[in-house]
Amino acid sequence: MSHPENPPVLHADGLTKTYGRRGTPALNDVHLTVPAGRVIGLVGPNGAGKSTLLHLACGLIEPTSGSLTVLGARPGASATHLARVGFVAQNTPVYGSFTVDEHLELGARTNPAWDASLAERRIRQVGLDPKKRAGALSGGQRAQLALTVAAAKRPELLIFDEPAAALDPLARKGFLQHLMESVRELGASAVLSSHLLGDVAQVCDHLVVLSDARVQLAGDTRDLLARHARLVVPRHQLDRLPSGIEVISADHGTTHTTALVRAAGRPRWADNPVEPVSLEELVLGYLTRATDALAARSNTPGAPGGRR
Repeated sequence: MSHPENPPVLHADGLTKTYGRRGTPALNDVHLTVPAGRVIGLVGPNGAGKSTLLHLACGLIEPTSGSLTVLGARPGASATHLARVGFVAQNTPVYGSFTVDEHLELGARTNPAWDASLAERRIRQVGLDPKKRAGALSGGQRAQLALTVAAAKRPELLIFDEPAAALDPLARKGFLQHLMESVRELGASAVLSSHLLGDVAQVCDHLVVLSDARVQLAGDTRDLLARHARLVVPRHQLDRLPSGIEVISADHGTTHTTALVRAAGRPRWADNPVEPVSLEELVLGYLTRATDALAARSNTPGAPGGRR
């Protein structure tokens, strides 16, 4: 759990990143605060800005405007700050011509807080041959090697950009298990970007939903699920809901409408309690709302992002 004196893992204030001559936004006026001590699931469709946010958090790119702090400081502000963050990029890149041992030797030379005993123990635990070149490893083994190198830095924050997307189910299960073991052993926070909602539901206790270059939803998973529900009402009766209940998305059937709704407490309609929602339903509801809003803007002449 986080402590009051710990700075947020991530704090974005009006964070914007654009690309190209036309200034196409990958992130647009993002405001976000993520407390320390969480395992954060970062989800959203392709092109939502997930990788851009993670690259900004690692100091690999700079914002166009606004600000972002990571562990209370500007990302990559110093070698000391860089050492506080471990990053496993998409496709878990490793050096194909290097052996497993050579990866650990490189990690020891480039990271002042390198924990050799942790690295060697993890390599043995996952069954990697120290003399084998990374290019000859399976996808799951390369992912385990990348995770070991990141964890042996003993960072305060581990960042993973779609690390298990290309792995088979068994390799992905092993990777997630060792990810959580590393987080617990280090006492670190972690950000896991993934489009695999089952993985997010399994390991994450904080959720950030990105779509259309903006944060659509953020908060501790348990709190978010408690404030949302599935509501089934006769068709065309959503406008009769009690005040204080917000409709996030709705699917209209022949006779009834099924809606994702949000309220301060567990909402009710008439005398029947509504049904709880799964993490997948919660995420898909907000992504649907964002997609519908984008489509509406695109069909409105003169609106930002609309037809000219």
